[in-house]
Amino acid sequence: MSDETRTRILLAAGPIFAIKGFDATTVREICEAANVNVASVNYHFGDKQKLYTETVKHARDLRAEQVPFPEMPEHAPTSDKLLSFVSTMLKRMLGDDAQLWQTQLMMREMLAPTEDCRVFVEDFFRPRLNALLSILEPAFPTDFPEHRRMQFAFSVMGQCLFYRVGDGLLDIIVPESQRATLFGIEHVATHITNLTLAALGAAQLADETDMVADSADDS
Repeated sequence: MSDETRTRILLAAGPIFAIKGFDATTVREICEAANVNVASVNYHFGDKQKLYTETVKHARDLRAEQVPFPEMPEHAPTSDKLLSFVSTMLKRMLGDDAQLWQTQLMMREMLAPTEDCRVFVEDFFRPRLNALLSILEPAFPTDFPEHRRMQFAFSVMGQCLFYRVGDGLLDIIVPESQRATLFGIEHVATHITNLTLAALGAAQLADETDMVADSADDS
């Protein structure tokens, strides 16, 4: 019963935190939604801040279970790995259940970070970033600076994020007949993948051109 009460509190807290944020949410309304007494939060979590931390973690875990990253063979082409990664990111953000409180709460943490954002970054975002860097590694030019590797990875994630936070803008600009087709998840994933690989090809060319220019200067 103790674990059941704890889970009930988390599931009640999630949607409220997602919609109202940490400051505007009260322990009392969470307990009313969970049908438990107020003392239950202190017993299971200690205080509202710790409840929020656990709710963010719970949102992360639920979303990962709902839309897991598929296993890709190690020898698979970079393009296939990147497309799979981007597709999964977009499905987590834009799927039919994109309004679930898990997605809303994680978006809130990304766009308006609280102190607990460190938990989200370390436990959820950083592993995804490292996985993306690993996928892009074979496409990076030789001796590509670390900061530029990070910028490319951030650009990929930023493009995915745009289609989540800019959905209202897309509704206005993109005709409805195109949104579900030409701007569907697979089309967008393919576009982001192709754009990223093309940019990396240009970076490779620029890197080689710079090396030739440096060699000419030295001579």
